[in-house]
Amino acid sequence: MNELNSLYDLIGGETKLRALVDRFYDIMDSSPEARDIRAYHAKSLSQSREKLFMFLSGWSGGPSLYIEKYGHPRLRQRHMPFSIGMRERDQWLWCMNKALDESGFLPSVVDHLRKRFAEVADFMRNKTDGEHNV
Repeated sequence: MNELNSLYDLIGGETKLRALVDRFYDIMDSSPEARDIRAYHAKSLSQSREKLFMFLSGWSGGPSLYIEKYGHPRLRQRHMPFSIGMRERDQWLWCMNKALDESGFLPSVVDHLRKRFAEVADFMRNKTDGEHNV
């Protein structure tokens, strides 16, 4: 990746980041492969779309929209009410990887995002298979 540009810039800024988030949620909403993770979301995905976009904006080096509106993300704490194991992690990543496949981002950016999203998704796990929240 280019060291002179932020990840936000390499993605293509607000427009391309919003398109990635929208595609991610479109995939989640329409794919039987994502039914378990989809069930954790409200019927309307509009709030989830906006919050993920705002979070990823700051996370990728763009405007810190999420922090400005909601404060520190505390991702793990905010996801504790949901029982997240390997299946839920894998479904989330499946949706995001499909969205990345369609993103048109440079291959180096896609590879970087795949690795970082996998790390974050794994960190969100709060149960082992067959158990509820730990």
